[in-house]
Amino acid sequence: MEAELTFHDQQKELAEIGLSLGDLDITSDDFLLEEVDVHIQENLEDEIVKEALKTGVDLRQYSRQIESELLQVENASIQDYIKEGENIASLHKQIAACDTILERMEEMLNGFQSDLSSISTEIQSLQEQSVAMNVKLKNRQSIRGELSQFVDEMVIPESMIKHILDTAVTEREFLEQLHELNHKINFVKEQSFRDAKSSLDVRDILEKLKIKAITKIREFLLQKINSFKKPMTNYQIPQNTMLKFRFFNEFLLGNERHVAKEVRDEYVDTMSKIYFSYFKGYLSRLMKLQFEEGASKEDLMAVDETTKKGFFSSKTSLKNRSTVFTIGKRGDILTTELEAPIIVPHAAQKSDNRYTFESLFRSLHFALMDNSSREYLFLTDFFMASETTAIDLFNVVLGKTLSIYLKGMEEHINDCYDSIAMFLCIHIVHRYRTVMADRGVPSLERYFESLLHTLWVRFEFILVLNIQSVRDCDPEKLGTIDARPNYITRRYAEYSAAILGINQSYPDERVYRILDQLQTEVENFILKLAAEFPHRKEQLIFLINNYDMMLGVISERTSEDSKESESFKELLTARTHEFIDEVLTPHFGGMIMFVKDCEGLVERGNLDALKTEERRVSQIVRGFNADWKRALEYINQEVMRSFTNFKNGTQILQGALTQLIQYYHRFQKVLNQGSLRHLQIRNELINIHHVMVEVKKYKPTF
Repeated sequence: MEAELTFHDQQKELAEIGLSLGDLDITSDDFLLEEVDVHIQENLEDEIVKEALKTGVDLRQYSRQIESELLQVENASIQDYIKEGENIASLHKQIAACDTILERMEEMLNGFQSDLSSISTEIQSLQEQSVAMNVKLKNRQSIRGELSQFVDEMVIPESMIKHILDTAVTEREFLEQLHELNHKINFVKEQSFRDAKSSLDVRDILEKLKIKAITKIREFLLQKINSFKKPMTNYQIPQNTMLKFRFFNEFLLGNERHVAKEVRDEYVDTMSKIYFSYFKGYLSRLMKLQFEEGASKEDLMAVDETTKKGFFSSKTSLKNRSTVFTIGKRGDILTTELEAPIIVPHAAQKSDNRYTFESLFRSLHFALMDNSSREYLFLTDFFMASETTAIDLFNVVLGKTLSIYLKGMEEHINDCYDSIAMFLCIHIVHRYRTVMADRGVPSLERYFESLLHTLWVRFEFILVLNIQSVRDCDPEKLGTIDARPNYITRRYAEYSAAILGINQSYPDERVYRILDQLQTEVENFILKLAAEFPHRKEQLIFLINNYDMMLGVISERTSEDSKESESFKELLTARTHEFIDEVLTPHFGGMIMFVKDCEGLVERGNLDALKTEERRVSQIVRGFNADWKRALEYINQEVMRSFTNFKNGTQILQGALTQLIQYYHRFQKVLNQGSLRHLQIRNELINIHHVMVEVKKYKPTF
């Protein structure tokens, strides 16, 4: 029975999982037998069964006992249920009551859920309405702000009408309302392009206010421009006033261009005449303050400075001719005096002051530079002109002035023979161009380029004249020539140092090229002058004095490693060595020749030839012992008397004495060679240290 129940239970379980015995492909009998075997096997695995089998109990008897016990338990359970029947019935009623209560609660909760669902829908609806209302509010606020601004910009207040009509243009209120009027005019124009109907309501009023404002502004600006024409007027003051009201011109450009052009043309025409009159008069009066006697074509480097003027000449010389070739304090024009106040003609005439050309040139162009800078910046600022437009306006305003300036400068430059003045003017222009570039004012570039070209042409022309004068100079026409530095070489040294010193700030290769030509001619000229001396020693003294003087002057004004300095150092060194040989030869020539001859024999290894020199050695030693002190004194006097530069003469003397010591040491060294070492005359040699002690007496103490 249990096996069948088990089988049916398994069928039921298989049905629940969607299978049947047919699906398993087995018969019910086979399945039943397998189940019985499994059941038996499970029972045999039970602990109680195992225990019973171990003790040898009869399983059938044991089974009946178990069934009896189960029946007793079942009967006991039924009795317990009967005893508790009332309680169970009461519990059943309570459970039924609870079910009723829970059912009611379920209905209530379902009602709450329905209510909450409707509330959520209402909240969502309210939220959507709130978002929509918020968007509407923002749109209305935005429209209200723009509409309010539109109305404010479209409406013309009474205060604007009052100030535009009645307030003076110089008052702050007029300027403020003019700004506002300009804004409203532009706004109404913009709205009229958009076909805004409201623009028609205010267009006539704005037009009338615009005409009134333009009329007042035009009268004011033309009045200020006319005030420039009054005599003794400082035109910078009304210019500064106009700059304060630069918006007037902007208003005219934006609303009535022909009036703006009228104002600009009037200003340009007026200022052009004022500048032309001012600078023409200033140029004419200032150039009268130049030295009455300027450099002429006779003031060249190789012209004799002793040439006198005619006996009956009444013109008083107001300059020293040497200033044509020396710079002195004239170089201050490029430093401390570069931006000094301009020269006032009537004040200078009262003081009877006279000036060099470069001083007048600087004053003229400093005034031009300052006025040009101020005018260019005014045109750029007031007329709101770009760089190209501003330069065009500037050329109209100052074009005539620059033309007359350039013409006047060309006339005076072409009459000038002072090349240092020309070179100083060139560097004044360079510095003023730098100043203008720093100020951001390019208006004078073309003028400066033309002026520099004129100055360079004249400067090179004058230098060529000086080079030609040196080349053509005949030494025989210079009169007596002594060993001191010649005035022509001194002129060259001062001039070359001046030009090189100026050129260091703004180097130009043209200067070095033309100075090289001048230096070559001066060196050739010095050699021609030296050839006038009959003796080589006199020639060397003359050359050394001139080279030393030129080297000293050039080194003082320029860098020591300059090309010119190095060139004259080489020439001076070469001639100094030659002079030292010349001054030593009369007194120690025999010893010097002996040393040179014997050193040659020793170098060739021909020591036997020294035997023939024994008699010559005796003469040299006895002659040296007899005359060396007197010779030192004579050399000292001769050297110190020959050279104009004491320091240079001292150096030459020390060089000569040092060379003497070297030759004497070499002489003693030769006497230690070959057969000469056995000569008795060697015992008469004066110790070299004794000679050195005597030489040190002529060492300078400074």
